[in-house]
Amino acid sequence: MSAVAALDRIAALPEVAGAVGEARDACSRLRWHPALRRRAEEARAEAGVRAVRSSAALAGARLPLELVRDVLRGAAAFPPDAAGRTALGALRAHAEAEALSPGWERSPWQTLARLHVVAAAGLVPDAALGRPRTVGEVPGEGADLLTASGAPLPAPDAEAVPARLAALGDLVGAPSSVPALVVAGLAHAEIATLRPFVAANGVVARALCRAIVVGRGLDPTGVAVWEAGLLAAGPPYPLALAAYGEGSARGVAEWLVLFARAVVEGASEGGRAADAVLAGRLPS
Repeated sequence: MSAVAALDRIAALPEVAGAVGEARDACSRLRWHPALRRRAEEARAEAGVRAVRSSAALAGARLPLELVRDVLRGAAAFPPDAAGRTALGALRAHAEAEALSPGWERSPWQTLARLHVVAAAGLVPDAALGRPRTVGEVPGEGADLLTASGAPLPAPDAEAVPARLAALGDLVGAPSSVPALVVAGLAHAEIATLRPFVAANGVVARALCRAIVVGRGLDPTGVAVWEAGLLAAGPPYPLALAAYGEGSARGVAEWLVLFARAVVEGASEGGRAADAVLAGRLPS
């Protein structure tokens, strides 16, 4: 079976197809928000604040939304500790994903390397930035990726990483007939479970996912804050990732359905961000 045929088969699963449709409809409704006709850049900026805060929190750095907003507008700095460096990495990775040039999918490894450099700076030695882990190196995350047996999902050996990243390249270059949510969700799960780097894999996975969600047109406005939806999901988020990582068709479908629900919630959160912009409830 070809890669495209396999993706089509996944997308055609009834539970996946239904969830994809709901997410697409939620993002379509968001595009009609009045703020996106008059103050789209401000709405996208506020959605970015919420996305960065949520991605950082998912990586263990739970900081106030107001602080993230102040840092993004240059009025404050994150604390000089591990949480602050993690949040700064999430902010930089988000900005890098937002700034990717059209056609980045043709060189996905270079994109991943750049995302990792900005996400992990200050968290790992410089020599580990932007390169996959080598034999003997293990990722410092993933303890919450629990399998059906309750054991942590093992990270694939370093020797398996190059081939898996090559397959990821085929995924992100899939034709437009494959639903954007399926491509984005699978790319996210692949990085989060493969853990090709020694640290910051989750932040990189969410930044790459955002680039795909926006670039493939699921949410071209960039206002849906599905990262907040994943944060609100709680433990089912890493559990669904672990189900994907175990490799069964049921696990893949379970993950995609959860991700689709996060996109639906993210569209609602984006609407709330746009409401706040329109009402002038944000600090200037």
